[in-house]
Amino acid sequence: MSVYEGIMNGLQEAIDYNKGKIEARSNVLSIDPVPKFEADDIKSIRTGLGMTQYIFAGAMGVSQKTVEAWEAGRNVPNGPASRMLSMLKSDPDLLEKYHIVTK
Repeated sequence: MSVYEGIMNGLQEAIDYNKGKIEARSNVLSIDPVPKFEADDIKSIRTGLGMTQYIFAGAMGVSQKTVEAWEAGRNVPNGPASRMLSMLKSDPDLLEKYHIVTK
């Protein structure tokens, strides 16, 4: 299907929905907002994992200076780093499950 055909199909679906000819798709996803973390929260997650700043930085894919700045409150994680921190807070074994770290 070409881009044009895809757009035309989408427009036709919108028209059909508006006229009541079809139902709305029911597989709508809900996405939790990206959480914000304070310096103490980040340090707590890291120490709970038993990691140095150096090891934690490697696991997170950032520099040690970045982790230092987060924990000192000079900078804050955002986007993917915040999402990963949230996941680590919920599941401390996540890094092992996905073979990011091994013991």
